[in-house]
Amino acid sequence: MFKKSYLVVGLLVILFLGSSYTLAPISSVSTSSAADEGKNELLFDMIMDGMQRAHYAPAIFNDDFSRSTFDIFLKTLDRNKRFLLAEDVEQLKKHETTIDDAIRSRDLTFFYEAVKIIAQRIEEVGQLYPDLLKEPFDYSVEETIELDFEKRSYPKTKEERKDSWRRSLKYQTLANVNKKLKAQEKAKEKSDTVTTKTYEELEIKARTKLVKTYDSYFKRLAKIQESDRFSAYMNSLINIFDPHSGYYPPKAKENFDIYMSGQLEGIGAQLQENDGRIKVTRIVPGSASWKQGDLKAGDYITAVAQGAEESVDITDMRLDDAVKLIRGKKGTEVRLTVTKVDGSEMLIPIIRDVVILEETYAKSVILENNKRTGYIKLPKFYMDMHKQGGRSCATDVKLEIEKLKAEGIDGLILDLRNNGGGSLGDAVKMAGFFIKEGPIVQVKDRMGAPYLMNDKDPAIYYDGPMVVMVNSFSVSASEIVAAALQDYERAIILGSEVTYGKGTVQRFINLDNAVTGEQVKYRPLGAIKMTTQKFYRINGGATQLKGVASNIQMPYNYAYIDVGEKELEHYLIWDEIKPAEYTTAGMYKDLAFIQKKSAERVAKSEKFQLIDGNARRLKTNRDRTLINLKKDSYDADMKALDEEAKKYENIHKDSTGLKVYPIKIDFEAMASDTAKLERAKEWHGNLVKDLYLFEATEIIKDMNAASIGMKDPDK
Repeated sequence: MFKKSYLVVGLLVILFLGSSYTLAPISSVSTSSAADEGKNELLFDMIMDGMQRAHYAPAIFNDDFSRSTFDIFLKTLDRNKRFLLAEDVEQLKKHETTIDDAIRSRDLTFFYEAVKIIAQRIEEVGQLYPDLLKEPFDYSVEETIELDFEKRSYPKTKEERKDSWRRSLKYQTLANVNKKLKAQEKAKEKSDTVTTKTYEELEIKARTKLVKTYDSYFKRLAKIQESDRFSAYMNSLINIFDPHSGYYPPKAKENFDIYMSGQLEGIGAQLQENDGRIKVTRIVPGSASWKQGDLKAGDYITAVAQGAEESVDITDMRLDDAVKLIRGKKGTEVRLTVTKVDGSEMLIPIIRDVVILEETYAKSVILENNKRTGYIKLPKFYMDMHKQGGRSCATDVKLEIEKLKAEGIDGLILDLRNNGGGSLGDAVKMAGFFIKEGPIVQVKDRMGAPYLMNDKDPAIYYDGPMVVMVNSFSVSASEIVAAALQDYERAIILGSEVTYGKGTVQRFINLDNAVTGEQVKYRPLGAIKMTTQKFYRINGGATQLKGVASNIQMPYNYAYIDVGEKELEHYLIWDEIKPAEYTTAGMYKDLAFIQKKSAERVAKSEKFQLIDGNARRLKTNRDRTLINLKKDSYDADMKALDEEAKKYENIHKDSTGLKVYPIKIDFEAMASDTAKLERAKEWHGNLVKDLYLFEATEIIKDMNAASIGMKDPDK
């Protein structure tokens, strides 16, 4: 993503090519082919060697490393302790302190043994649920279920495991019936002619639905391949280094690239696996499917043909395998055999095209609250990593700024809430739009002194009052922009107490580039996403763990729930380095006045007080993990929870009074596109109800007033 990345890639390729890959034989209890075993061994060796040589903070291969890997891999196999027995865990524990030795000897015995055991246990449990759901449960018995798997123990016997499943299915049935009863009550309030079902009828229906749900669930489990388990095992090893490094098989890497670029070549239909069939859940507006017109949400795709070739039946096929057949290069034809909602069958030919996922891109509007404020929503820091001059978020945001300025604005809001990060280079460019020149972030490799990433463009693309909106899910690149603009005193940061706290940089390493000779036959191998650097604010502090503290903190649903980097396992530590030299913009001289005005508004706001109360309620409910399964007790508990929830259900339903106007040039561009107009209308409708956004416009007014010494920002 910036110039030093090529050095990292080159270093790793040299390290991989310089290693010896004469593979030692392994003891295997798996029925996998010799080719699969050879590929697994190669990946095991390459990845662990590369991680140890080039990761920012290499792990120490010892018994503690082994125990941590063992625990993580068990969770990937059976996180909720629904399949494995205590005796299985004890049997596998002979490997608990030897995984570090297995790395050195290239021994995958633990992996193959664990995979064999979990496959056997899944097969056993798959026979339980149909019988357990045949008859109504006894709802008069005093018993409970623990929903927090960390508080559970592995069942000691098969009977104990069966009883655990019985309680789980009973809980799901109770929850489903309770939900249906509430829906009936709401329907009766609207109409006296609504036909209602008795509790007994709803209970039968709930159990019948659960049978179908678990039929589908166990079909999906049966499609898990050894390669999927192996990827999970590799990530169990890698995650000991840090939680953001990982192994990406070829398909996962392709999906990541799509996420980062916001586009792919295909038909533009979102799919899901449903009871062994591939269901269309959404048609992307403007896509090839949308233009062709015949494929609709709710349709089931049963077969796929490439142009005039013979169709391939995709019934009971894994979703990712089906998607592989449906996707393809722009300009090529795919023929889909589809079962429509009415049961009829239809052959639909579609010419694939580039699918643009518009909801992932930057967009802007004008907000009016006595003053005209420009608003830019940036969902992620996207960039096209495989296309020279491809679309990037920095370029798009600059364009949105220019469009907003042309309309005349009194302030600017950059919304980075729920922005999961992305391109570091684009983050640096974007922060530079609002300062003249100077350092944006400091980056430190595993070895060597930190170096500065600077804004070298002397142009300031917007110099007026500015608010950056963040929350606990503003991550990485979002935190770089927020931290830089805060350190320069250029923008007020508004949101949760702190942001997520991810202060590390990852690089993708294509493993195919590191194999030669006989090893080429194992391609494609996928890629490693490896943490190779940490970044630091220009004031010297890391954002790692601590995140970016908001200048103005707001009541927030997750205020009392621990979220963020600090909640992950094996995170890298917080530290600090020498501050960089920079000159502040000086826009914080009236910060105390602006903070005071905001605090007064929040204190007077009934809505914000409700949000704080709801946050406390969510914390209490989250900590309530032991559920009573006696019907009368369960119903009473749910009724009490529902009554409590009613106090907060209308918090975000009313308009704040904000007026939202599309930018003229954007409105003209989509005037003839009904789909885009409908999406814009829905978005604008959500914006006018956004309490935090309304407060951000109030802060912009305060910043304008403070800049000219006025006490009434509405004048």
